[in-house]
This record gives sequence, structure tokens and C-alpha cells, in this order.
Amino acid sequence: MKKILLETSFSKIYMIVMIIITLLILGGYFSYAMFTVSKEKNNAISIVTGNLTYELLVDGEEGNTLTVESNTVKDFTITLSNPNNIKARFNFYYLEDLPSNAKVGYITEEGTNILPDEKGINLEKVDTTGSSNTYIIRVINNSGSSVTINLGVSVGLDYNDLELPENGHLFEEIISKGEVGTVVLSNISKDNIYDDGTDTFTTGQYPNNYVWYSGKLWRAVLVNNEEKTVKLVTQWNISSISYDDDSSAFEGSYMEDWLNDTTVDGFLGNLREPDKFIVTDAVWDATLNDAALESITRPNGETTVTDTIGLLNIYEYQTSYKGTNYKNGYLNNGLRWWTLTPYNLSSGRYISEWSTIYNQNVVTPYGARPSINLKFSIKIVDGKGTEEDPYRLAEDNDINLLGTKLSSRYSGEYVSFGNGENNLYRIVSHETDGLTKITSAEPLKENGIFKNIAFGDDEYYSNTNMIGSFLNGEYLDSDSFFTEQQVNMIEDDTTWYLGHVGSGASYKLSKYNDINMSDLTSTTTGAKVGLLRYGELMAGQFRASSNNNYFSLTPYNFKTSIGIITTNGMLGGSATTTTLGIKPALNLKSNVIITGGVGTINNPFTIELAS
Repeated sequence: MKKILLETSFSKIYMIVMIIITLLILGGYFSYAMFTVSKEKNNAISIVTGNLTYELLVDGEEGNTLTVESNTVKDFTITLSNPNNIKARFNFYYLEDLPSNAKVGYITEEGTNILPDEKGINLEKVDTTGSSNTYIIRVINNSGSSVTINLGVSVGLDYNDLELPENGHLFEEIISKGEVGTVVLSNISKDNIYDDGTDTFTTGQYPNNYVWYSGKLWRAVLVNNEEKTVKLVTQWNISSISYDDDSSAFEGSYMEDWLNDTTVDGFLGNLREPDKFIVTDAVWDATLNDAALESITRPNGETTVTDTIGLLNIYEYQTSYKGTNYKNGYLNNGLRWWTLTPYNLSSGRYISEWSTIYNQNVVTPYGARPSINLKFSIKIVDGKGTEEDPYRLAEDNDINLLGTKLSSRYSGEYVSFGNGENNLYRIVSHETDGLTKITSAEPLKENGIFKNIAFGDDEYYSNTNMIGSFLNGEYLDSDSFFTEQQVNMIEDDTTWYLGHVGSGASYKLSKYNDINMSDLTSTTTGAKVGLLRYGELMAGQFRASSNNNYFSLTPYNFKTSIGIITTNGMLGGSATTTTLGIKPALNLKSNVIITGGVGTINNPFTIELAS
């Protein structure tokens, strides 16, 4: 399917089209237009329409009005027909806000599925082809007065199965499902919700609280009862660094610095429009707590830090598995990761790969799982909250990216690149202006087994040492890794920074001479392909059971020792002669453009080199 990227000058027409679609609401019969838009000469726009009709019956009668007397429960039968025999997607939604104490749901085999008390999509039926489709709508009216509910219906064609004209694109109606906090909590079982009076937590082993934002998979941990903000934490360890060199206090630590670093080297600097999505003055409770698991109480606010980005504290971790045991809590990802909570003045608390809380000196580099607070007004527009189909946020759910430069996209997004079993990469950053640094989504494999190789004779990477020779030779030349067209997308010469980092040192030293970032390190090498360095984004683990230890680029602790990311997500040192995994990094050229996909693991970007 081919699409066209509309330029800014056409945005007004796009908005008009979307408004027209939104206003097409059924009372009896309904006609839905498939809009095909193409750019013509002199910036003209042509619109071609094709029609799909269907009928809405309420209890066998044409109409869309549901009336329920006070303090009663009533079921209505809704029947749709699609006489044109075309695959389509139907959505019901309210035309007005519901009265207080009135709830609407639909009947499933498991019982009643109660939906949010607000405007938004209520239920969905896809792939309806030439048949009647019946739904039972249940209205629970405890408002003390009669309630009349007007249903609207929208329909969108399943465009993945359509042949569109060249340079054509199908516009679909986008209806907000509601604010993130409301949607997340309304779609989770009551057994997986816990309100401690201040926050309402998602709990248990398998809550559907996955959110995709800015190229990363997150979990919705809690909704603040007063502000209605939603705290998220990344599902995986984005990197691995020392918490600090001596103090367990979050304020002033290397960890705080890395999380809130607004340059290309830090986490915040690579997030999508944080001022739009995130509470930038969030208060993080970093109060010391040395209590054992199961005995941890809500922190008292003795030590707080105001930042955009933070970490989860151990109370939030403990609460996440309420209703099950600690080993089954959904926050356990099989990796080691720092929490926000100090154990004493020099040790912090971390969660182990065995789902237990341990204490460790802050110089030890463990995984970093950033946490953010989404603004209460951010809305969900797509997704089911599952790992395979996470919630998508309004203005982060880009679907029309044909012709967009890859250099405009975000750290963590997936790219289809490479051949065979090594055909998935992730965006790291845009460290060099106009270029896009990517890394393999997991260490390289060969016939289903992780490929291991020794680093080389000394601690400094080059295109002639053992691992560098492989990456800039066989890796680029073998058909098993790349096509010729893909090799041509890679920038020929990238500068790789080889700054030495010791235990308990700042991540900045892997690239700069000092932590003030005043000068880049003079220890560098030039090569087409390199590795990720200490503290760089995507230098973490994104699976617990199938990962492999792999080399970083950074000399670590002492001569002939190289920093490695271990299978449990921590950073350690290994002799250069040890054979370990390879997670290559490379820069794609500035004229690489997107030809398809949305950047998720299940639908990665496809790319090509523009002429």
C-alpha cells in the first residue's frame, strides 16, 4: 500500500476532512466515505470518495436512542448490517456525557464489561463482511431519574486489505478513548486495583497497563487521586550506570543527572516533546527506608526532589504486586534495576532478577528504568493495553509517515534493517546532526545462537582490532547480515568515543573529558560500525530470558578490561580476550526516509535511501 506524506500547507484541508468524518453520525442509514487524497500540480488537492452503507437497529427498530428508567438495569440489542460486503471497523460512542451514577457496558461471555463514564469509544467490531452483527448493551442507571442515552456510530474501512491509488491515503476518524488514567483503571479488573488514599495503583501479575510513548514500552503504575496524573515506568532497562560515586541521595546523583540530561547524551533529551506530555515539576519521594519487603510503608515526604524524570521507590514496587506474591508482580522484568530509595548514606535499594529487594553500594552500575508522570489531560487514542497492543497516546500515534526522514524520529523506535534473524534495529539517538544512530535490537545471532567474539588485544576499539575488524568487514560484506542497498544507507565514517570510565564514575566520562562536558574526549576512533558506550541509551537489556552478555565500547576500571552489559542488566567488566556477544551500532545517512511501519516492535519502520 502506498501513501503520501501531506505537507504543512495541506493541514487545513486535512482538518476539514477529519471534521467531516467526525460529523457523519448515524440516525438510520449511514454513508461512510473513503477519502483518497493526492497532490496535484500547483498544490491542488483532489478527493475521491467511495461509499459504504450500513443500518443501526435498537431492539429491532431503526434508531440510536436508549431510555432507562431510574434505578434499573436494562439491556438493549444493537444490530448492524453491512450490505456492501466490505471489511469494516464499527465503533459505538456516546453523543453526550452520561448522567451521574449511570454506567454503560456491553455483555461478553465473561460478564458485563463496564466502560468509562465519558464520551469515547465503547466497543468495537472489526472484519464485519456482509452479515448482521448483534451486540447487547447494558445500561446500569442508579441516578434516581430516567436516563436517555444517544449512541453515535462511526465506521472505518480496514485499509490494510484495500488497494489504494498511487499517492493515495485513507483518512480514518480518530476518536479519543479518554484520559490515560481513566482508561487504564476502567479496563483493569477490580482485583488489580488498589487505592491507598493518595494514589490508585495497578497491581497483580498481568494487568493490561502497557503504554507506548516516545519509542519505548512503559507500564502505568498508578494514578494520582487528586491530580489524575499517571506514573509510568519503562518495561525494560534503558541503560546501566552507577547511581553515584559516594552518596545514595537522588538529588545531585549521576542517576538524577542522566535521567534529566536534556542533551543528546541523556534520557530526557531524547524524549518526544516532554513539555507537552510530562509533568516537568513532579515531586519524587526519595526518603531513606531500610525496612524489609512486606514491611514497607508509604514514604513520609521527608526527602523529596522536584524533577521531570525519576525512578520508582520501593513502596511503589511493593504495592505493585498487592494481591499476589512478590515474585509474580508485573514490575519484575528479570533484570536488576535501581529504585529511588536509599538504604543508608552510601547504599541504594535495587530490585534483583529474582524479584527481591537488595542493597548495594551506589558505585555499582545497575539498570536504569526511568519513570515519568503523564499529564492528566493526555488521552489514549488506540490500543488495548496489552504488550502486543499497548495504549497509544494522542499526538504520539503517528501513522502517516511515508517520506518522513528517519532523523526526525525518536530513541527506542524499531527499524526493519538487516537480513534474516538479525533484521531488527532500534534508534539510539541523533548524536551527529542529521544522522540516525541505530543498534541491533538484541545481540547478533547466527543460526539461532548468539554469536560471540573476543574484543581484541587491548581496551581500545578500532576497525582493525578483533571485534572491530569483524563489524567493519564480514558484518558489512556478508549477505547474511545486509543487502547492498542497506550497506549504502550506512554513513561511511563515524567518530566513536573511547573515554575510560571507572567504577562509580559519571556516564559523561565515556564521551567527555570531565563531567561538565566542556570538551570531548581526545580518545576516539573512526569506523563505519562501532558499539554502544557506557551510559548510552539502548545500552540495556530488553528481554530477560533470551539475552546474551555483550561488549560495550568503553574501557572500564583497568587496562584490558571492557565494559559489558550482562544478561541480568548490570554493567560489569570483562577481559578483552573473553568471547562475548556483539550489539553493533552505526549511523544511517541523513537522506534515509521511512516507507512504512509505525516504529513499534510489531510494526517497525521500513526505510530506503532517498535519491
